[in-house]
Amino acid sequence: MASVQILGTGQLLQLSGRLRAAGGPRLRQNTSRRIRRAAEPLHRDLQRSIRTVQLAGTGRKKRGGPSPTQRPLRAGIAGAVRISVRSGASPGARIWLDGSRLPPGVTMGVPARINEGRLRHPVFGNRKRWSNQMARPTGWWDRPVRNGMPRMRAEVNRILGDVRRDLQ
Repeated sequence: MASVQILGTGQLLQLSGRLRAAGGPRLRQNTSRRIRRAAEPLHRDLQRSIRTVQLAGTGRKKRGGPSPTQRPLRAGIAGAVRISVRSGASPGARIWLDGSRLPPGVTMGVPARINEGRLRHPVFGNRKRWSNQMARPTGWWDRPVRNGMPRMRAEVNRILGDVRRDLQ
């Protein structure tokens, strides 16, 4: 699982240099804001996708009752999906999973395993007893990225065209 980036293209580099030469911090801020807005639908789709993943376990045998922990795993992962926009030497938008914002005890491997469809973990930290949980549907990261990237690229190209017209 990798971050989604639109950066380093020749158009963005040329635009960054022209913005700097034009001395337009307001224009640069406006462009960054519009690029962020272009990335926000994909950001929301990723958050919605992880929140709706069903993690089906093998079930409890004869023991019952509610889980002794109330840590919301999927909501915590959704809160770790971030957007960053750069307008410097390497301009672009990036949607990524911030490991420092994941819930305590959750490593970067957990969202990747959920994306693959199978999460194997110790039962309440007991490393002698393991549980498998199947994630349905699979591809909580891959599917929204695959569906959202063409629209995001088209929007960024439209923004670049608008800014290029403003600079001429």
